[in-house]
Amino acid sequence: MFDPKLWRNFDYLLLLTVIIISLYGLVVISSATSNFSADPWYYVQKQAIWIAAGLIGLFLVVCIDYSNFSRLSNYIYLINLGLLVLVMFIGRETAGSQRWIDLRFFDLQPSEVAKLAIIITLAKLLEQREGEMDNPKNLLLAFVHVAVPMYFIFKQPDLGTSLVFLAILFGMLFLGGAKIKHLLMTVIMGVGVGFPLLWLNLKPYQKMRLVIFLNPEQDPLHYGYQLIQSVIAIGSGRIWGKGLFEGTQNIYDFLPAQHTDFIFSVLGEELGFVGAVALLCLYLFLIYRILKVSSAAKDTFGLLLCVGVASMLVFQVLVNVGMAISIMPVTGLPLPFMSYGGSSFLVNMLSIGIVLNVGMRRHKIMF
Repeated sequence: MFDPKLWRNFDYLLLLTVIIISLYGLVVISSATSNFSADPWYYVQKQAIWIAAGLIGLFLVVCIDYSNFSRLSNYIYLINLGLLVLVMFIGRETAGSQRWIDLRFFDLQPSEVAKLAIIITLAKLLEQREGEMDNPKNLLLAFVHVAVPMYFIFKQPDLGTSLVFLAILFGMLFLGGAKIKHLLMTVIMGVGVGFPLLWLNLKPYQKMRLVIFLNPEQDPLHYGYQLIQSVIAIGSGRIWGKGLFEGTQNIYDFLPAQHTDFIFSVLGEELGFVGAVALLCLYLFLIYRILKVSSAAKDTFGLLLCVGVASMLVFQVLVNVGMAISIMPVTGLPLPFMSYGGSSFLVNMLSIGIVLNVGMRRHKIMF
């Protein structure tokens, strides 16, 4: 039974920050899709629906004691794997990637759901081995736990989302008691052994994406095109930007995926350095509030849930922004709460719901 007194611990600032970023994204999406001839309001209306649905989902998650997720951990992991296998057989293929299951009213992307599933199940695994993570066997078990769903996502292929799992893993291991020297050794081994194996299994376009950001001018009309246009857009925005609905890179359709992967480029062109910094400050405050909740969690499971969510969001923001300014490869990762998209937005909102859940139950209220 949900105790109304728990609302006294509710982090309204955290929720308000998420809502502000989401509405900020809705405004930028409206500008990014204003030149779409069929229906310029189509994506705005759908994103508004996702925001409403996300808020409903967030409050539903808040009403369930997060300790129940711990008890359901094994089922969550198996269902997660089941969805990832299922998408390989019945998934809808788009642009060479088979990542979505058509539910008629909604395209479900299991790889997005897998992020939250891994945060929950890995938190349970690490909690069960609290104080024992200096044992290489337990460390290996954590890596295998994450590697299995990572493999299925990599085969879709979706390299970007696969890398998010590594960020979640290392962030949670660091706070879960793993020794820094063991994590450093793992990184060294991964670079020395894992990367060559990964490179051999990458498709040609994935290899090009991993290297072209170093010099996009090497292939300006193909693999380097997105990066060049993105840098032009952001650079032309200067300090104050050209104004909403006034970005030429956006209006004349020079910028690909402007409402999804490259939404930050539209923001940079139309709202300039000031608009971009404002967004990054909002993200910084968001992560601060999540870590504040984690520091007050009543148990290790709650702490690790918050750390997993923070790791996921930080990595996605850094990679997406880095991609837009051409200091990181193009990986197709959306900008949290800003990019258009259903599955990713809903998962991010549910993740925030879990963080709020942990904060509300940080101690029992007796009055």
